[in-house]
Amino acid sequence: MGIRSRITAIVAKAVPKGTVFDVRVAEEHQEAHYATMVAFQLAKAEKKNPREIATKIADSIGVKAPKGFFEKVEVAGPGFINFSVSSNVLEEELKRILNEKKKYGTLKLLKKKVQLEFISANPTGPLTLANGRGGFLGDALGNVLARAGAKVEREYYVNDTGNQVLNLGKSILAAGGIIPDSEEYYKGDYVKEWADGHRALIESMKGKPLSLGERAAKDFLRFIKTAVQKKARIKFDRFTSEKQIHTTGLVKKVLTLFKKKNFVFEEDGATWLKTTAFGDDKDRVIITKEGNPTYFLADAGHYLQTKQRGFDTKINILGPDHYGYVARIQAVAKILGFKESTVLVTQAIRLMEQGELVKMSKRKGKFVTFEELVDEVGADVARFFFLMIAPETHMDFDLALAKERSQKNPVYYVQYAYVRAKNILTKMKITTASKNFDVTKLSTVHDIGLIRELARFPEIIEDAARDYGVHRLTRYASELAKTFHNFYEAERVAGEEKGISDARVALVAATCIIFENLFSTIGISAPKKM
Repeated sequence: MGIRSRITAIVAKAVPKGTVFDVRVAEEHQEAHYATMVAFQLAKAEKKNPREIATKIADSIGVKAPKGFFEKVEVAGPGFINFSVSSNVLEEELKRILNEKKKYGTLKLLKKKVQLEFISANPTGPLTLANGRGGFLGDALGNVLARAGAKVEREYYVNDTGNQVLNLGKSILAAGGIIPDSEEYYKGDYVKEWADGHRALIESMKGKPLSLGERAAKDFLRFIKTAVQKKARIKFDRFTSEKQIHTTGLVKKVLTLFKKKNFVFEEDGATWLKTTAFGDDKDRVIITKEGNPTYFLADAGHYLQTKQRGFDTKINILGPDHYGYVARIQAVAKILGFKESTVLVTQAIRLMEQGELVKMSKRKGKFVTFEELVDEVGADVARFFFLMIAPETHMDFDLALAKERSQKNPVYYVQYAYVRAKNILTKMKITTASKNFDVTKLSTVHDIGLIRELARFPEIIEDAARDYGVHRLTRYASELAKTFHNFYEAERVAGEEKGISDARVALVAATCIIFENLFSTIGISAPKKM
C-alpha cells in the first residue's frame, strides 16, 4: 500500500461511509505532501461551511491516524485538508523501494483476466503512424495492467480474408498488368514490388484474386510482425486469424446465439442485429442480401471466441477512422455478457518535417510508414513521443525534436537523468546501497522533493490502470527527471559527511530502481551511457 492509499484509507474512516473523494499530490510549491477537497463535497450535501467540516475531519484524523504517521494535518484556505507525512514514513518508503526493487509498484489492484486487442490492421500493406500509435498504447497499457495485478493477453486480430484482401489480390493483378487498373485498388510501391517479385505466382493465380490476396497478405503480415515485434519492441501473445473464425464455425455459433436471444431480424432481404437496443444509432447488417456474413459478424464471432476462452474483460484499441464502430461492437459485448468492455479510439497524427506537413494516404501509397519512422528516430523516441499525448487528442509529431540529441528532447532528458544517477553509484563503486541510513539526514528541499517524487510511482500505476491513461507514465517520467536533475545540480553525494552521504546514496539507488521500473513499464531502454 503506497503513501497516498494509506492516507485515503485514514480519511475514509473520518468521513461518512460511502463518501467518494480523492487524495492528490500537493502542488509543488506547497510544504504539504498530499491534500484532499473532501470537505467541499460534504459541505454541498450538508449545506455547511467547508472549512468548518474540514476542521472537524482534520481533528478526527489526528485521533484515528496511526501514531507517528503524519507530521502535520492542517486545514488551509476555504476548506482544503493538507497532509505532511513524517520522516519515518518517508524512510519506510525508501527502504521499501530498495528492498522490493523490480517489484516496487506492483499492485494487487486488478484481479481479472484481460484481453487487450490492438493494431489489428489489415495485412494489405505497411503499418501507418496511426497503427503505430495504437501499437505503443496497447503495449504500454498491457504493461500497466500486468503491474497492477491483471492477467493480460495481447492480441492482434488479423483480417486475412474478405473484401479488402480480395481488393489486394486485384491490386496485385493490376500492378502486374493482368487486369485493368482501378481507383479502388491499392497504389503503394509495396504492391508493385510484391507483384514484380512473384510474376509466376501471379500468372498461375490470375483467376483467383482472393487466394492471391490471401497469399500476399501472409507476406505482408510477416513484414508487419518484423516492424512491430523486432523493431518497435511491441509484444503480442496471440495472432488470431479472421479466416479461422469462419472455418472453426464461430460465425455460425454467434449468429445462432444472437437469434436465440431475439436480437436478429430480417429486412430488405438482409439479416440485421438490433444494436439500437444498446445505444447504437442504427441497426447493423450481419448477413447481406447475397447471403454473405459481414465483417461485423466475423468480429462478433471473434468476441465470442474471446469470451469462450475465459476473458470477462476486453479492451479494444481502434484507429481514428473507427468511431462509428464503437457502439455496435459494444452492443455485441453486452449481448455476449462481458463484465467489462472498453473501446479506445486514438486520434490522428500529423508528421511535421521542417515546418511542413508530410501528408499520408494509404490508398495512394504516399505515406510515411510506422516502420520508416521507427528506423528514422529509434524505437525509444517513437514510443515516448506517441505516449506523451493522451490517445483521444490529436498530435503533431515533431521530427526535428525527435532527432535532437540534447535535453530539449524529452526522451533524452529522462534517460539522461537515469544515466546521471547510475554514474554516481558507479563512480562511488557502490553496487548495493545500505538500508541502514538515517532519513533525517535528507533534509533539504531537493532531498525531500526527490523522495516524494519516487513514492508517487505506485500511484501513477494505479491511476493509469484505472483510467487507461498511459500518458501519465511519460508525464511522470519527465517530472521525476526534472526533480532528479535539480537534486543533482544542488546536492552532493560523495564528499559529504558519512551520514548525509549514506542517506543520499540510498536515495540515488532508489531513484535508479524507479527509473528502471518506469522505463520497463513504458517500454523504453535504460541506457548505460549517453
